[in-house]
Amino acid sequence: MIKKINLGVLISGSGNTLQNFIDKIETGKLPAAIRVVISSKPNVIGLERARKHNIPAAVVSYINYKNIDAFSQAITTELDKYPIDLITLAGFVHFYKIPDKYKGMIMNIHPGLIPAFCGHNYYGNKVHEAVIDYGAKVSGCTVHFADNVYDNGPIIIQRTVPVLDDDTPRSLAARVFQEECEAYPEAIRLFAAGKLKIDGRKVRILNI
Repeated sequence: MIKKINLGVLISGSGNTLQNFIDKIETGKLPAAIRVVISSKPNVIGLERARKHNIPAAVVSYINYKNIDAFSQAITTELDKYPIDLITLAGFVHFYKIPDKYKGMIMNIHPGLIPAFCGHNYYGNKVHEAVIDYGAKVSGCTVHFADNVYDNGPIIIQRTVPVLDDDTPRSLAARVFQEECEAYPEAIRLFAAGKLKIDGRKVRILNI
C-alpha cells in the first residue's frame, strides 16, 4: 500500500494544477494531503481554491523582497512550519532557490517537452506560442525534479500531444493541460511509493 504523503504546493495564479491535485485526492487517486499552499502573488484564484477546501495558505509576495535569496528564504520559512514530504511547483512563475534540505524533494511541471522550449521566461502561453511559431509537430508536458537552474532537473515523466495545423496557443494549452492532469499525479504516486531514484541526470523508476 502506498503511504499518504504531505505536499506543499507553490502557486502564482489560478491554481488549476492545485485544483487537479485536490480533485484527485478527493477521489482517492492521489495518496496525499496538501499541508500548505504558498502563493507568490496576493489575491489570486489559487488562494481562493485553497481556502474553499480548508487548506492553510500563505502569501510570500515576490515584489516585497529585494532579491531571490530573501524571497526564497521566506518561502522556506513558510514550508518549514509544516511536515512536508514533497514540494510541488504548480504554475509557480518565480525562481525558488532550493536549500540543501529540500533537494530531491521538489517537483515541477513544464508545459513543453524539455529540453525544448524551456528555461528562463518560457512559461505558460509563451511555451505554446513558441512551439507553434517553430512549427513543431508534437508538444506535451514534462514532470521533473527541480534544481537551482530553470527547467533543468532530471526528468520523471513526459507525455506528448500532437500540434495541429489550426492550433492556437490556447487550444494547444488545453490539450497539454489534459496530459498534465495525469502526468503530475502519476509522478507524485511514484514518489510516494518510493519508486523514484535520481541517478545523475536520469530518474530511474524502480520496479518494487
